[in-house]
Amino acid sequence: MPAPHEVRVVLQDFGKPNSHTMAVYEAGGGYEALKKVLLHEKDRWTPEAIIEEVKKSNLRGRGGAGFPTGLKWSFIPKNSGKPVYVVCNADESEPGTFKDRYLLEELPHGMIEGMILCALALGSEQGYIYIRGEFYLGWQRVEAALKEAYAKGYLGDNILGSGKKFHIATYRGAGAYICGEETALLESLEGKRGHPRLKPPFPAVKGLYGCPTVVNNVETFAAVPAIIRHGGDWYRNLAKGDPRSGGTKVYSISGHVRNPGVYEVPLGIPLRDIIYETAGGLRPGRKLKAVVPGGSSTPILTAEEAEKAIMDYEGMAKLGTFLGSGGLIVLDDTTDMVEFTYRVAYFYAHESCGQCTPCREGSRWIHDILYRLRQRQATKEDLETLLSFTENMGNGTTICPFSDANVMGVIPIIQKFRQEFEAYLSPAMSKAS
Repeated sequence: MPAPHEVRVVLQDFGKPNSHTMAVYEAGGGYEALKKVLLHEKDRWTPEAIIEEVKKSNLRGRGGAGFPTGLKWSFIPKNSGKPVYVVCNADESEPGTFKDRYLLEELPHGMIEGMILCALALGSEQGYIYIRGEFYLGWQRVEAALKEAYAKGYLGDNILGSGKKFHIATYRGAGAYICGEETALLESLEGKRGHPRLKPPFPAVKGLYGCPTVVNNVETFAAVPAIIRHGGDWYRNLAKGDPRSGGTKVYSISGHVRNPGVYEVPLGIPLRDIIYETAGGLRPGRKLKAVVPGGSSTPILTAEEAEKAIMDYEGMAKLGTFLGSGGLIVLDDTTDMVEFTYRVAYFYAHESCGQCTPCREGSRWIHDILYRLRQRQATKEDLETLLSFTENMGNGTTICPFSDANVMGVIPIIQKFRQEFEAYLSPAMSKAS
């Protein structure tokens, strides 16, 4: 049963027996959008019309960046003479985020139909799903779903007898966080080391194999069939807040709540409603301390900020943070913020690809200083040094946003919970002021 405030669009079949199969997906209206475009209303649904409907929906990239999806699709050049590729980023690896994993395992056909509709809009004949290597069950389910789609004529050289051609292949990554960045993903997909590329040129112009490419994540593609089936206006109006954030959002809720899990709610509702009603509230006798709103790379919110937060892209921006990938980590008053921050820093130091000096060296420095602090061997000067050198780790000094993500995931915690960090300092090792 849906939880309070849930509006299930992407998660329509979530929790049903055999939800990953073609039979269950079709019973709920699956592939009706594809039939609408190719059979029932084929004169209306030109490639431009598909893109305009997605634009009208105000669907924004659900992988973290939040860029308008229809606008992104419209950047693909017309008649370039090169193949156009549609790539699904299923390399979900942001700490605190696990919604795409469930979509792959339980609802793969929504993503597949969304990719086909995107291909029809862009004139693409080949798509790829880049799946995180650890998602073995998800990969198995996607492969089985692709076989079902080919068998029903939804994929292949002559989709539903329309003469349209589109094929999808899967590619399993090797567990590198950096390959969640779209250009690093494309490098890996080409068989190279997953290092991000300098931009511009952007993938829409020069992407996979140097050809025009659209990269969207699992949830983004999975929302497209409902938009085409019911209309962009319908999807946009599901949201409760700023009209620039249309539709619903799937959240991964973890941490100190009674009912952690995957939930889909309209964009624009208060964060407190999600925590205390959708996720069942905090553990008995505990108080809210902080919330990480969109995965570990998004700046943390204090309890006071969380109480007034609105969960859409604009609402998060007003509080100096991001909706991100929707990885809500709820922390109660038992949380040791030093330990929590150290765990975040350890992850980023481990996952830096090493291509850019500020990130390669800075990520390790953050980790080392926090390690000493955790051992009660750091001084006040160490803490000031940490806050100082992180100013040089972002804002355009690196090829990709990884370094910025590291800083945003760590420094706001220190700034907002400074007393807890100072309590770990070693007075005996501090210099005399």
